[in-house]
Amino acid sequence: MGFPATHQPVATVAAVPAATVPWRARGGSLLAALLLTLMLVGCSAAAAGLNSFQSPDGRYAFLYPTGWTRVQVSNGPQVVFHDLINSDETLSLVVSEVTPDRDLSQLGSAVEVGETLRRSVISPVGSGRDAELVEAHEREQGGRTYYDLEYTVHLADRDRHELATVVVDRGRLYTFAASTNEARWNKVKDLFAVVIGSFTLQI
Repeated sequence: MGFPATHQPVATVAAVPAATVPWRARGGSLLAALLLTLMLVGCSAAAAGLNSFQSPDGRYAFLYPTGWTRVQVSNGPQVVFHDLINSDETLSLVVSEVTPDRDLSQLGSAVEVGETLRRSVISPVGSGRDAELVEAHEREQGGRTYYDLEYTVHLADRDRHELATVVVDRGRLYTFAASTNEARWNKVKDLFAVVIGSFTLQI
């Protein structure tokens, strides 16, 4: 992120002896310098913290955290990434077939679709998992409707938290989800929100 050379109030003030500069002017300049520093640090962190992924056919793309690696799975999600350090922290994309002429709203509201996924995918009968749909809402992006979903998942030995987004396109239902242990949820929830919101259909 760059700023025009004319926006450098710190250099201008520094050329004047401190004793001759009113304290309010000095304070304003220091505040401007601090804000500029925070903005630059924030931009660097955002750029350094995420990598981009695009499908070979260019149909979809998303961001994933730096330090995560892709793993190959058989008879499972189309794409899976996991954290190298916290290996049970995962990112996955499942692509399912739906009736070609149906859009997402015809499958139900955000809550209805979220509950269907909860019962059939996240915690089906006999799975040993008990999931709760915490939040569900609809958003529009690039002319398409997405449902953003949040779940808590209870297992026998631990609890987990999951964010997901679903979208329908040309007879395919895309379910993109990020999951972590409940103990780490507060540390990664903002990052996960950015990652989940980054999923886009491009063609």
